[in-house]
Amino acid sequence: MKLPFETEGVDKIGRSRFAVILIRPDSHENIGLVARAMKNTGFADLRLVGIDGLEPEAWRTAVHAEDILDNARFYPDLAAATKSLHLVFASTARVRKKFAILTFPEALETMLRFPLDTRIGLLFGKERTGLTGEELGSANFIYSIPQAVRQPSYNLASAVLLSLFGLFGRSAEGAFPREEPPLLRRDQDDCVRVILMKLEKTGFIHATNRTHITRKVQDIFGRIALTDKDRKLLMAIFNKSVERVYRPCLPGNQEKD
Repeated sequence: MKLPFETEGVDKIGRSRFAVILIRPDSHENIGLVARAMKNTGFADLRLVGIDGLEPEAWRTAVHAEDILDNARFYPDLAAATKSLHLVFASTARVRKKFAILTFPEALETMLRFPLDTRIGLLFGKERTGLTGEELGSANFIYSIPQAVRQPSYNLASAVLLSLFGLFGRSAEGAFPREEPPLLRRDQDDCVRVILMKLEKTGFIHATNRTHITRKVQDIFGRIALTDKDRKLLMAIFNKSVERVYRPCLPGNQEKD
């Protein structure tokens, strides 16, 4: 069948570097519809978190997209699903006061300003509840797809399709990298954990502010999309800060009367 607009083979954004990540989806029918949306727009990497396999409903709705389901990968948790990626973009339909949220056009522009070898995950939560605060904290960027009314929110498969179609529409235009390649997500997470540990060691983080400061630190450094140079500079800064805090307590550093 010849298509009205020939798009086969045109891919200047590197669609193979994008992964669709679904966390504990309620409906296997939706998983099949997501696979179909991916097939329609030329994406193939489907990652499923918190489920062990697919039920017949998924295959029933994945019309002509069975290969996407055949090659889907299953992960026990979000960290395992994202550790091989460089950046994670999370989709949310709700206002999140504790997180900065990009508009959909801003999210697309941000994705495409990184080099073509940057592997990117698109993260979607459960149909009924969406992503938790902790899951959003595991993303570098958070975006929202505009709609005319507050309810109903987009169906999971619709949200995936809109996100992928936005990228698909840019396939012929190409990306215009302007940023250095970020660290792998697992290395970014490790860096943030070390920073939090050092802040706690200095007393800046304590029992009453731990949750709030942790989320703010994750949000700030997540949006930076840490590079190797960033990591080296941050480690030098925080190591020096901890050293200065503890130096007066070391033997020989006490002031003499």
